[in-house]
Amino acid sequence: MKNILFFGDSLTAGYGLPQSQAYPSLIQQQLQQEGYTDYHVINAGLSGDTTASGVHRLDKWLNQEVHIFVLALGANDGLRGIPTRETTINLQEMLDKAKRKWPEVKIILSGMEIPDIVPGRYAAEFRVLFRELAVKNNVSFVPFLLEGVAGMRHLNLPDGVHPNAEGQKLLAKHTWSILKDIL
Repeated sequence: MKNILFFGDSLTAGYGLPQSQAYPSLIQQQLQQEGYTDYHVINAGLSGDTTASGVHRLDKWLNQEVHIFVLALGANDGLRGIPTRETTINLQEMLDKAKRKWPEVKIILSGMEIPDIVPGRYAAEFRVLFRELAVKNNVSFVPFLLEGVAGMRHLNLPDGVHPNAEGQKLLAKHTWSILKDIL
C-alpha cells in the first residue's frame, strides 16, 4: 500500500459532513475507480488547525510510510490575520520535515486565498506566499483549493465558510487534477 497523507484543517477534515463526503475520501473513491487500488488515503485534517500547530502535529504522522504528502494548511492563518512571514516559515518547516523523513515523497501544496475585501496588502501577500513556496520547493501546486467554492452560498454550509458535500466535490476535482499527474 502506498499512503497519501492529506494534512490540513477543517476543509480537509470535512467539517460538518460525514467523513465519506470530505474531499480526501472522494479522492480515495476516484483512485479506486481509476484502478489505483494500491493507494490508501489518510485524512489528517483537524478543524481549527493553523500552520503553527501543524508544525508540531505533523510529528505524530512522521512514523507512517508516506508516498504522497498533500499539505493543505493556511486558511485559519489567513482568517486570523497571522503575518504571512510566519505562515511561510511554518509551511516551509513542514515541507522540510516531510522531505527529511520521506526522501522520495511527492508533495502537493494546496494554495489558499483570502478575499480581496481584506484591506491593505495582506490578501495579495497571502495569495503569493503559496506560489512562492511551491516554486522554491519544486512541489506540485493546487493554486487555490477553494476555487469556485469560496463565496458561493450553494456550495457551502450555512456558515458560509465550510464547503458542503457539493463544494467538497470541487476540492476533490482541483486536487485530483494535480494528483493524477504524479501517481
